[in-house]
Amino acid sequence: MSDTMNIEDYLAQGGVLTAPENVPARYRGELLRLMASFVDSELAASAGFAGAINFAPGIKARIAASRITLEKADHAGRVLAVMGEFGTDTSRYETSHDWAARVSREADLGASRLGGDMRLSVLHYPITGWADAVVLNTLQGLATGVQMTELTRVSYGPLAEVFREIAPREARHAELGLEGLERLAATEAGREAAQASLAYWQPRVAAGFGSLASNRYDMLARFGLRRTPNETLLARWQALVTERLAAIGL
Repeated sequence: MSDTMNIEDYLAQGGVLTAPENVPARYRGELLRLMASFVDSELAASAGFAGAINFAPGIKARIAASRITLEKADHAGRVLAVMGEFGTDTSRYETSHDWAARVSREADLGASRLGGDMRLSVLHYPITGWADAVVLNTLQGLATGVQMTELTRVSYGPLAEVFREIAPREARHAELGLEGLERLAATEAGREAAQASLAYWQPRVAAGFGSLASNRYDMLARFGLRRTPNETLLARWQALVTERLAAIGL
């Protein structure tokens, strides 16, 4: 960056920051908010799938749920380590919320975040059985894949690198969900259970893409923390879900 270029202009033109001391205050706040949302969502997802391990119908399915539980906690830890470089007390943060806490199944949160943590609203709802776990993992896994196209290109270089390391494992989580969903769809009872869970989870996962035509998007785009509007990401996810479900007869 030249001595005369404003740092926001630098970021808006695709510039990359590499250390906490180079980060302006407002950018720092938005970057920490982004990281907190990811960390809290991964910890809440890990806690949710930990509870679903015992729903698994066999050893292979149990291993898949255990792998997702482990890796999501690991991904949270990797991003939390970056937050630690900005002064976050990481040990305190890990235990700052009840990551397994859930609301009533009938609650309607929209995109609201509850209880002081920054998890996606969909991760406040309980998983009630194996089909439910598989469907949520599939839909949210595909959503995470779409969001990763943004996260792997954020303008804070050390964080973007962490997301690039995480992205293939998150993609594998979605693949495991699709494999489980295909096995469910092979029986009439499994297909009915999957359809019921799809009807429940699809609007809740969709809410995680945030408000359409977000007022904050322009600012985040200037900071290099966003590149694609919410409505475009949502449309990509909806098309991907339609394609993948149709391929297995759902």
